[in-house]
Amino acid sequence: MATFFGVVHLLPLPGSPRGVGLEAVRSRALADAQTLAEGGVDGLIVENFGDAPFARGAVDAFTLAQMTALALDIRRAVPGVRLGINVLRNDARAALAIAAAVGADLIRVNVHTGAMVTDQGIIEGDARTTLLDRARFAPGVQIAADVLVKHAVPLGQPDIADVARDTARRGLADVLIVTGSGTGQAHDPARVRAVKQAVPERPVWVGSGITPETAATLEADGAIVGTWLHADGDLSAPLDPTRVRTMAEALHG
Repeated sequence: MATFFGVVHLLPLPGSPRGVGLEAVRSRALADAQTLAEGGVDGLIVENFGDAPFARGAVDAFTLAQMTALALDIRRAVPGVRLGINVLRNDARAALAIAAAVGADLIRVNVHTGAMVTDQGIIEGDARTTLLDRARFAPGVQIAADVLVKHAVPLGQPDIADVARDTARRGLADVLIVTGSGTGQAHDPARVRAVKQAVPERPVWVGSGITPETAATLEADGAIVGTWLHADGDLSAPLDPTRVRTMAEALHG
């Protein structure tokens, strides 16, 4: 039985390049969170997916404030579901602050250690600062960190097993995430096996491209599923209750 986290892809927040009204964002977010909870997920991750193009570093204060308010509404609406926060592109401090404020269980950090070339430029991990912040104001929050995150390429040609070991044992991440090359892109099972063999003491989740067919042969300990759960796989559409239930059966079966 694999852990199943769905994703609440927030519509563009006010103040972002394509921002819409906050009430429209809240309405969709609460509906999607309810669909995930009723469909049988173990947890959900709230992320500001609609804000692209993303900030390379710290997000604006209004983004932090709005995401906190939305995450709190979701926490109250579906209290029995584990809650994660991902502040794109890589603001781990903001994610921890939101998690501490709303009682979330984990944060996702796209670049926790090392450096990646992304569409935002070069993003460097800052595991030390993130861990110090966690110790200060969010000690119970887990860190789920990507190993060679999607929509990015590493500087140099590192071995994924070495990156996994550094992310877990030097960056002290609690969960490791393996993805495909981009949003909705299938992962390479060989990469999952390499990470699991390198760091057998950590849970390994797949973070992109999962379908019910690939879920049936999943070699990871869990999955974060976003794209396939939307109606017709369309990220602009609401989540589809039937697809959520189908995925839950595939991952839990």
